[in-house]
Order: sequence, then structure tokens, then C-alpha cells
Amino acid sequence: MGAIPGAHDELKRLARALREQMVELITDLTPGSDLRLLFLDDPSIVDWHEPLWYQYSSGFDGKRPAGVGAADVASRAAALLRSAGWEVATSQETAGGNPRFVVSGRREGNEIDVRAGDHLAIVWFSARTPKMALYEPQEFEWPQPVCTPETVAAGSVLCYECDGLGWCPCCGGRSWVSSEAHGRKNCPLCYRERVCPICRGRGGLYISELSPYQRGFYAEQLSEVRDT
Repeated sequence: MGAIPGAHDELKRLARALREQMVELITDLTPGSDLRLLFLDDPSIVDWHEPLWYQYSSGFDGKRPAGVGAADVASRAAALLRSAGWEVATSQETAGGNPRFVVSGRREGNEIDVRAGDHLAIVWFSARTPKMALYEPQEFEWPQPVCTPETVAAGSVLCYECDGLGWCPCCGGRSWVSSEAHGRKNCPLCYRERVCPICRGRGGLYISELSPYQRGFYAEQLSEVRDT
């Protein structure tokens, strides 16, 4: 899976710019906040369709200074963002029956939201970079079988479920399968264990350990063995 040229560097640049703006807002609107609690270090996969899409995001709760109302916090947040070149929108919403002010900033695809209500002294900050694909999509190559009719161990037969593959025949050992809705979903056959649920990765089954039900898959082969 090859990296898309320049994508990592661009997303990191946007994350650094986002963090710098968050630090300015938090320091100004909620002085005394512990900035060590502002985590914006690694991107997460936010869309599992191919190619995978990554995004940096963070949330932070600060304490509104005594004597400063929520409306003042929102007004100051909007002014700070506008002075830094952000597009700003203001609105109000209701959370738990309580109204609060919302200031939303957009710049280069980065997004910051600041929320404050008079019912609590907390100011909520949230931030996101744009979603970006960092790697080229790569077609999945199925693994080679762990055993074949020529290499299956003496006294064994190829697994009737995976036919010697060893890996899960549904997902090919990836632990997941494609999903139109979410991009990926857990493999419904191996449930993320990756190996064939019948032979547990061996690719073959000992004839002496076959159950009556399993012997039904090999009736012709076992008949030939008895005839010889």
C-alpha cells in the first residue's frame, strides 16, 4: 500500500495549524487550562471505504472565568477566529434543555467549534482537520494455501471449509470484509480470528478425528481408501 505523495505532510501541516489556533483560543477564553490535555497527535481512520480516509481531531473542556458570561465567550471566540483569517458562523443550540452559544470556524478545510452556556462554567472546544486519503488503494491478493492435495499430511484430507487455504476462506485472513455502508465489517465467518474456523489454520484435517458429519464431505475419498 503506497503512500500518496505529499498527503502525510499536508495533513500534518493542517494539524499543526489547527493545534496552534486551538492553543490560542483555549489560552484566551479559558486561562489556566492544562494544555497537556489537548491531544492532536495522530490521525484516525474516519472512513473505511477504499482508499481509507484519515483525520486529526480533538476535544477539550476549559473553565469559563468567573464573571464572564457565555455570550462574552462566544463573542471573543468569534473575534479571535476572524482576526486569524477564519470564516466564522455563530448560532445557538439546546443541550439537555439548556441553551448555549456555538461559534464555528472554517479555514483550509480545518474546523473548530466553541460552545458555551450560562448553565455550566465549562467551555467546550472541538477541532477537526479535513478527511484525507493517505495511501493508494491496493487490490487484495489472496494468500497461498498452506497445503494442497500434493502436500497434505499423511492420514489427513484437505479441509472441506477452506480447501487447504488455512486462512479464513471468507476474508482471506484480513479479519474483515467489504461493506457498502461502512467500508468494512467484521468477517461473519471467522469473527476476526483470521484463520479457517474448521481446521484452525492447518489447511487439513486428520481422518481419524473426523466426526460422522464431517466424514460426509469425504464419502467418495474415504470409500476409495477403504477399497484400496
